[in-house]
Amino acid sequence: SKNIVQNAVNSKDHTTLVTAVQAAGLADTLSSPGPFTVFAPTNAAFAKLPAGTVEGLLKPESKATLTKILTYHVVAGKVMAADLVKMIGEGKGSTSFKTVAGASLSAMLVDGKVVLKDEKGLTSTVTIADVNQANGVIHVVDSVLLPN
Repeated sequence: SKNIVQNAVNSKDHTTLVTAVQAAGLADTLSSPGPFTVFAPTNAAFAKLPAGTVEGLLKPESKATLTKILTYHVVAGKVMAADLVKMIGEGKGSTSFKTVAGASLSAMLVDGKVVLKDEKGLTSTVTIADVNQANGVIHVVDSVLLPN
């Protein structure tokens, strides 16, 4: 019954993501009716970035870059895992889709799990799928995705 932001605030594994969403000024957007599909990196995913990256992105002068990275994790509409798997099958092993940032993400199945590939060729695995929200769905991912 809660929206994406309300639920993320209550997740101990997503405190970095919540801080970043607030710094980018995206909390109101992700609280709106949507629907949205959010590939939500955990704190551990953010910790994989080079030392100082997160701190740098949270600075006011980095707001545009931070916003681009965060909106790269959001897709308009509600895309459940089964929908994604069907799209991958129809794409003969992979599919790609536009994010709210306007850039593309690819998805494929690896050992039965949905794996996303960003424009830089880095991958992130969906570790928890289909976390329903009042305004969409969250899929928890283990790495931060980066647009070009």
